[in-house]
Amino acid sequence: MLAPMLPDLSRLDREALQALLLAEHQERIATHQQLQQREQQLLQRESEIETLKLLLSQLRRMQFGRKSEKRQRQIEQLELRLEDLQLAQAAEQTQRTESCSAESSPPAANVKPVRRPLPEHLPRQTQTHEPKHSACPDCGGRLRKLGEDVSETLEYVPECFRVIRHVRPKLSCRHCERIVQAAAPSRPIARGLAGPGLLAHVLISKYADHLPLYRQSEIYERQGVELERSTLADWVAGCSKLLDPLVEALRRYVMAAGKLHADDTRVPVLAPGTGKTKTGRLWTYVRNDRPAGDTAAPAVWFAYSPDRGGEHPVQHLRRFQGALQADAYAGFNQLYKDDRIQEVACWAHVRRKFYDLEQAHASPLAREALERIGALYAIEDEIRGRPPDERQQVRQTRARPLLQSLHDWFEVSLTKLSRKSDTTAAIRYALTLWPALTRYCDDGHLEIDNNAAERALRAVTLGRKNYLFAGSDAGGERAAILYSLIGSAKLNGLDPESYLRDVLSRIADHPIRRIEELLPWNLAPNRSPAIEPTA
Repeated sequence: MLAPMLPDLSRLDREALQALLLAEHQERIATHQQLQQREQQLLQRESEIETLKLLLSQLRRMQFGRKSEKRQRQIEQLELRLEDLQLAQAAEQTQRTESCSAESSPPAANVKPVRRPLPEHLPRQTQTHEPKHSACPDCGGRLRKLGEDVSETLEYVPECFRVIRHVRPKLSCRHCERIVQAAAPSRPIARGLAGPGLLAHVLISKYADHLPLYRQSEIYERQGVELERSTLADWVAGCSKLLDPLVEALRRYVMAAGKLHADDTRVPVLAPGTGKTKTGRLWTYVRNDRPAGDTAAPAVWFAYSPDRGGEHPVQHLRRFQGALQADAYAGFNQLYKDDRIQEVACWAHVRRKFYDLEQAHASPLAREALERIGALYAIEDEIRGRPPDERQQVRQTRARPLLQSLHDWFEVSLTKLSRKSDTTAAIRYALTLWPALTRYCDDGHLEIDNNAAERALRAVTLGRKNYLFAGSDAGGERAAILYSLIGSAKLNGLDPESYLRDVLSRIADHPIRRIEELLPWNLAPNRSPAIEPTA
């Protein structure tokens, strides 16, 4: 196309020159507008490409397992639903039995499976319980053996089953015929077949190793021991009820702290009568001040709720006063309306957003953000375990200037980015929470992130891949009880199975007014758990 020829300006009058200049100006404006529109379209397209790359990267990391297991998944769902129904039935039967007198027989409608004799091939260990009296308590006469009562419990020693024979010799007085015998040893579950070691193993297998009861039943059958799933459900329900007062003591201890870490995760739960699942929540509250040099025992308390309503953390924290380290969940906001609870945000959440961006499309800006945040974490690595005053001083001297520089860099970067880009969203997330994100610099007791709560939830997220869902809200509440004790045992450097075995061997005879004596740190006098890293 030939360029338009410029007319001879010397022959044009004033009006013609003005018209020519106006046309030229309008043409330039139209061209500029077209360039702006094209540039805006390019920016929008680039933003959409970045978003799609980010989503694809996240989905690839989330993808696991086979894709064509629908039928097997349905079978597992039915198995788990049956398991939870049996747990609920066991809990109801326990309550009904407690309401009846010791002499009354259980209702005929609750038919229990016939108890099989314990397998003869299992090794036996005999424990003889001699009477406390060496002579007749009535007349002081010499005692002679009259007979004995023998009962058996099925116990589990790691990697093998064992039958414990409890022998209680009966002695009678030669003079007055008084019969003397040791009292029967108490059992964790009244008239139950299982010893504390086996009960602890079943609980750990279900809630720590994520093996549903029907799978455990299959494993035990391979070892020559037939344990009905309904029997295992009775044991789990009985243990949950037995351990409930201990978890209440644990809750009181956790809520007495001046700083808590809080988080929640989803738990698919079967909706009754529909065959479908709803989404329940498990909330975790962690007391752990070891990074600030505190010697108080760490602990974690879990709570279940049927949904994620903000009223649940409000109820959980109704008596708590202090700093709450959590994510930006809106349900926590009403907790910060007065001065009772102070918001402390999490730098790990900020970092994760830039990490996803950098992994998705190698963004230089995201990489620089990660480096700047990494410098803050390097300071925390140096002062972990030091006293709060020293931590605060170091943060004010070294971390505060880095935070101010990062804030200024965020502000400048926003002017160069599209308002709809994912990078902009990540920066705005940080700036919106900035006062809560920088609060840790002013208090040496606080942490840079909420990873303590996220570590506590790791067992739940791992288990979710195995057991798929909880069978009911009651199943979620039972899970919260066991997760609380297992998580607290781990925080105190204890093997959770050994801890539960110890607790279950004592709790039936332990005075309720001294239940705190069975908390993990009170059963571990030489406890010296390592301080976990923040990142």
